[in-house]
Amino acid sequence: MKTPGAFNRNRFLSLVRIAGAGALVSAALVMAFVAARPSSAAAPTHDINTLAGKVASVNGTQGLAIRFSAFIQQEAEEPGAPPGPLNPAITPTHVLTSPLDGTTVTPPAVTVNQDTAAATQNETAIAVDPNNSNRIVGGANDYVTRTWPCTVNGTPCSALGDAYSGTYYSNNGGSTWCCNSNPNSNYTPTTNPSQIGTLIPGVEFLVGGSYGFGGDPSVAFDSQGHVFYAGLGVNRTSPPNTVAVNKGTFDGSGNLTWGPPTFINPTTSPSTLNDKEWIAVDAHASSPFKDRIYVTWTRFLFNANNGAYKQSPIFFAYSTDGGATFSTPKSISGNVLYDQGSRPVVGPDGTLYVFWDGSTRLASLGSTYMVKSTDGGATWSPPLSVSTLADVIPVHNTAFRVNSYPAAAADPNNGDLYATWTTEVKNTSPIYTGDPDCAANIVGSAAVRANCHAVAVYSKSTDGGMTWSDPAPVFAGGSRTAQGYPVTQPSPDPDQDSCHAANGCHGSSFMAPSLTGPIEDVFPAASVSANGHVYLGAYRGDYVSPWQTCFAGPPPPEGRINCTYLGPYIHNTRLDYYVNDLTTSATNTVSTHPINTRYHFGGTFFGDYTDMSSNATGTFHAFWTDSNNVQNVVWWYGIEFVSTPVHQQDVVTNSGNF
Repeated sequence: MKTPGAFNRNRFLSLVRIAGAGALVSAALVMAFVAARPSSAAAPTHDINTLAGKVASVNGTQGLAIRFSAFIQQEAEEPGAPPGPLNPAITPTHVLTSPLDGTTVTPPAVTVNQDTAAATQNETAIAVDPNNSNRIVGGANDYVTRTWPCTVNGTPCSALGDAYSGTYYSNNGGSTWCCNSNPNSNYTPTTNPSQIGTLIPGVEFLVGGSYGFGGDPSVAFDSQGHVFYAGLGVNRTSPPNTVAVNKGTFDGSGNLTWGPPTFINPTTSPSTLNDKEWIAVDAHASSPFKDRIYVTWTRFLFNANNGAYKQSPIFFAYSTDGGATFSTPKSISGNVLYDQGSRPVVGPDGTLYVFWDGSTRLASLGSTYMVKSTDGGATWSPPLSVSTLADVIPVHNTAFRVNSYPAAAADPNNGDLYATWTTEVKNTSPIYTGDPDCAANIVGSAAVRANCHAVAVYSKSTDGGMTWSDPAPVFAGGSRTAQGYPVTQPSPDPDQDSCHAANGCHGSSFMAPSLTGPIEDVFPAASVSANGHVYLGAYRGDYVSPWQTCFAGPPPPEGRINCTYLGPYIHNTRLDYYVNDLTTSATNTVSTHPINTRYHFGGTFFGDYTDMSSNATGTFHAFWTDSNNVQNVVWWYGIEFVSTPVHQQDVVTNSGNF
């Protein structure tokens, strides 16, 4: 075991970093300058009244490695719906696809969302009722309103909808799930459950709220069978944003109804944006804080004069009245000011732990941090570094955004803690405690891509988080399997606007990469069941296959479906979802077909996390984003297509006990 306290804290992490590998003193001075002088006159000015301006400010801060959540970054880039009258129905020239992908999610995996019009769902959260192992609630970013075939005062609903907070429930252990929305053809924004199905009411515009989009879901049960849903509400072109919590209640027939949202820290200030929240409820019968609700999130702060990023501490609030009201938000990350991806966890004695990916001002590597409260959130320990880490970069041969946010769980019997995260390690002789040679901020992304890969690791504490075991890999190593090679690159097209030999369209054979490379891990999850089984899950990039690109087409949103000219093949890593039971040392693949991340969002967004929960008998429920379903799309961001079969992102679960 590692020594506790100050020794760990002296290995302070950093997401505020130098891009080069200069001397330590020089690096410290520059990072101190960046952190202490974010409003330097040399810094560009950003319009932080808009979401895009805030994202540009964070992304443009010299030496800063943290980012907004992938969800917020993607929403900042999302195009608006086309203005003016309805477009005539579009017949796509080409729809990108691969014969290697499935056309449906096959058993024993189960598609959780119930829409049938090719809407996108991603970012999964799941919870099992502690009193009823058959009752499960899931949450996801749900873009179903982008495909609604209705109008609001003559404007297509799909032009007014966006990412919304979606939720789904099962009363039979996850075998089947409810429900789908059913809007009237001439729709009025409403909170009526018969209209919005299991979309969370009262946050976004089409479900009776005032925010343009929402999501980033998290769900948790209390000891009485109530379920709570935490999410964001944000506008793209104006400052208002919030963290929202809705309370769900099941009736005697097993139907779930959601109450109105309680908004935590709603703000109209351009200098603040709340991001990446997570919820936990103390459902332990013997806890002195039973049924207290805890919410943590990242508060991004900006200079009001020039829009420069200042810091992003972790904030916290709690409720003692079933989510009707929340305490005044407080910062709990101490001097760890540059943070993201918090995760609250409650031990069986009522101790509250919060984990996150954070950084102090002068450190050179990132780390997983932890604080704890033994009095229901009134006071907090100083931040303690569980381990340093090298923040991950995108998986080889993929385009989707990634992160090193931790997941964590507490054993409900003895209180043992488990934290899991991803870190870059060398392809040979890996170092799991944060290798500077695999830190992109130090050696550059090209060096990391050539010599390192992303690995899910975990650490355990048996003394309430005072000391932690050295990080160890969650899964055994391995190499990607090449599938679908060789293929023939397209021949040059005589049209001057199409792909030619110089662009890779030259009719040659496209072969598998000579070195398929190690399997990489992203978006880990953790759960400990009541019978003591410790489950850790994550995506693993276990296949590499050819993917034909689009050389030219309409801009998004139409271009997300319609490609005018096909381009050359590239290598594409596909994922499976794996679960490891630390108790039995058994690892299983729980997805039923490799998952292609290239569908929707141009391949750049596949969610930000996965989740797991387990019941009293030791059965886990893994929950992830999958892309193996094909459905017909008609309405899409206000555009009408002829009925066109497309792959989509769906949220999928599978259960196990091994």
